[in-house]
Amino acid sequence: MAAALALCFSVPLYDMAWFASESELYSYIFLIPFIGVYLAKLKWKSLPPFSGAARKPAAAFFAGGFAMLAGYALARHSHFKLTDDDYLSFMMSALFLFFTGGCFLFLGTKIVRVLAFPIGFLVFIVPMPSAMLDAIEYVLQYGSAWAAAGFFHLADATFTRDGLVFYLPTINLEVAPECSGIHSSLVLFITGAIAGQIFLRTPWKRAALMLFVIPLALLRNGFRVFVLGELCTHIGPRMIDTPIHHQGGPLFFALSLIPFFLLLVWLRKSERFNKISKN
Repeated sequence: MAAALALCFSVPLYDMAWFASESELYSYIFLIPFIGVYLAKLKWKSLPPFSGAARKPAAAFFAGGFAMLAGYALARHSHFKLTDDDYLSFMMSALFLFFTGGCFLFLGTKIVRVLAFPIGFLVFIVPMPSAMLDAIEYVLQYGSAWAAAGFFHLADATFTRDGLVFYLPTINLEVAPECSGIHSSLVLFITGAIAGQIFLRTPWKRAALMLFVIPLALLRNGFRVFVLGELCTHIGPRMIDTPIHHQGGPLFFALSLIPFFLLLVWLRKSERFNKISKN
């Protein structure tokens, strides 16, 4: 069965590698398996002995994998317009479910429980279906526009806003899908998952660190629009064609890491304080 699945997924895996190499959004996917292996290695010494195959959960995950393949076949024969994202989302979801089922079958429940995060982390190899991607971009666009409006108000800037468009004295700015910051937000979300797993012990604090990425992404994108608008207003509209606009993403991403790591440090210190208080 393993050989048959490997043969079945050889083409989707090749397609996934090619897709990720051509995609700015999913370029991180190549790192996910290596990070997963590293996270599993951190747990290696604490693994319990093999307790036997967990056939029931394995069967459930295998059934989920076959359901994904059946769903793709049904969608394709129903003449739905499937994008490359949709096709790979079906295939990689099925592969992830089969892999998880195999872990239950060959490692057992106790070992899988210890390796739950490294195994679950591999879900990030699954591209988002196009409908989900569009919805997230929509939320990030409008959320960033609201954040930018807040910054303009705080600076007492002269502007009017109509949805995603800002009318400034010297230029009009639109928060386009390309300005949603979805790539950097997704990378920061993954970073939050890894950092929480390595440095934090309390589940709700791990979740808080990951969820903090959402408002942080909106504030970062809004601040970027605000800075660009102020530069265009006070220096000139030509600032729209400078590297600050076209290649400024990494700079603002780096700035967003400051509050992210400050929160991580505070959460870690609070865990140490609670541990000392209990002792």
